[in-house]
Amino acid sequence: MKCLKLIFILFLVITGPLLSAAAFAGDLPDNTPVPGGIAVIELPASDAVPRVSYNGKPVMVSGSGPVYSAVVGLALATKPGTHTLKIEYAGGKSATLNFMVAEKTYRSQHITLKNKRMVNPEKRDMERIGREQRRIKKALATWNERIPDTLRFSLPVEGPVSSPFGLKRFFNEQARKPHSGLDLAAAEGTPITAPAGGRIVDTGNFFFNGNTVFIDHGQGLVTMYCHMSRIDVKPGQIVRSGDVIGAVGKTGRVTGPHLHWGVSLNDARVDPMLFLDQLPATENERP
Repeated sequence: MKCLKLIFILFLVITGPLLSAAAFAGDLPDNTPVPGGIAVIELPASDAVPRVSYNGKPVMVSGSGPVYSAVVGLALATKPGTHTLKIEYAGGKSATLNFMVAEKTYRSQHITLKNKRMVNPEKRDMERIGREQRRIKKALATWNERIPDTLRFSLPVEGPVSSPFGLKRFFNEQARKPHSGLDLAAAEGTPITAPAGGRIVDTGNFFFNGNTVFIDHGQGLVTMYCHMSRIDVKPGQIVRSGDVIGAVGKTGRVTGPHLHWGVSLNDARVDPMLFLDQLPATENERP
């Protein structure tokens, strides 16, 4: 009996990662190979999990032998056309696989801000912004081998979409970077919950983003929550789906209380809507 128990434990240790990978294989985001989208690419058959990279960065791999898929985040700046994955197999063999990215056009949004420093920061602000940008980039580029609990998220806060992902933005008629997340309208103080399990990578107060939390879900999937009124978690803390991480606020560059929710996949900001089973209404669709 002890021998059988030991064999069973060894089986779980050896096959655990593969079983976990297969667990979300049927819940992959839709294949949307456009700038700001996700390319789901079936890989050549392999008995072991291959390592995949895109533009020099590791990529999430889902499935179980011999069928695996690469789940690739495509930044808004991605050029339409042919792109290449690098695949490394056990034993040192490697290969490349091409895939196509289609064109997508996003709408424009014009926002008027009374605080002109949020449009044209002063020199003292730029020094702070530079430090913060390096910190934000490091958090969003987080990679570990942990298999995500799921690739189907719940909404972190109940509320309509006030600004969709990808908008070409103009602040006080000056062009700025496109909107790299999803804005959800909600009253100040509304609880914000983790849409899936993960580990808190970093938290802090930032010039543009205000009070912010970053959650690492594994395999290059990182979510970001901005403009919070308060933060209820600390770096290194493990959270489960539904745990409260803070509350909606209006800190940073805002015109009113809302949650800016960002999703990063292999260090590319992608549309959070692609991870939702049920899409939220837009503000003009509210009853």
